[in-house]
Amino acid sequence: MSAQPIALEMQIVSKRFGQSEFKWLKRGKEKLGTLAVDNVSVTVYRGEIFGVLGPNGSGKSTFIRLLSTLLVPDQGHVTIFGHDIAREERAVQRLINRVSVEAAFFKKLSPLENLMYGARLYGLGGTEAREKIKAILKRLDLRADAINKPMEEMSRGMQQKVAIARALLTAPILLLLDEPTTGLDPRSKREVQTLVRELRDTHDATIVLTTHDMGEADALCDRIAIINDGKIVALDTPTGLKKLVIRNGHEPTLEDVFMQLTGKQLVKEEET
Repeated sequence: MSAQPIALEMQIVSKRFGQSEFKWLKRGKEKLGTLAVDNVSVTVYRGEIFGVLGPNGSGKSTFIRLLSTLLVPDQGHVTIFGHDIAREERAVQRLINRVSVEAAFFKKLSPLENLMYGARLYGLGGTEAREKIKAILKRLDLRADAINKPMEEMSRGMQQKVAIARALLTAPILLLLDEPTTGLDPRSKREVQTLVRELRDTHDATIVLTTHDMGEADALCDRIAIINDGKIVALDTPTGLKKLVIRNGHEPTLEDVFMQLTGKQLVKEEET
């Protein structure tokens, strides 16, 4: 993997939220709060599907938000295809797209209207956009009778499909997926996973994925970082991670690795 061009790089990155107390130093007052990302350094290579696993509150979503330019590091540097996220924000935003567990839409508008709006923001013409939208929605098995209904009348799973369609519409070279299959039924989840692989294989996209689904991580990811309390506690291929666990009469799973390294069970709740 090291011969591959670098897609993104974090160098000694930290991000703190809030203020819990003050610590008096010789130089003055230092604000202390929740350290969501703690001195993280990681490199992701072009064409890689890179997984990020961790307990709720471990820093997974902050990790994704830093990459998507929604947050700026308090310390360290993040580059996306050589562009610094702080100094070259616009250049980075042209290269990425993000799907979060809570996707934002104009809820009174239909999926088609939301997607057409998103397409125009990225410079896609009306005819080209409409054709792409129809093809993607068909691929995601979004019912034809739902395309023109208001988003607020759709289930969360259906809304998540539209969010994924919006991200795929621009064929980004870096796709950030923050628990993208949450709320989807098993069939829809498999369809999205297949689309993720296709996007990597046919469009040379790099994908960073956070998930609570260990099977999904095992099946999709080339490498996985496990985060606990803002720090990366392990980073390897799924096979390499499983070798960290002693066999007790059965083949180790990623969940075994997760529980051993974090001491916590995986809880499918929204991370704050």
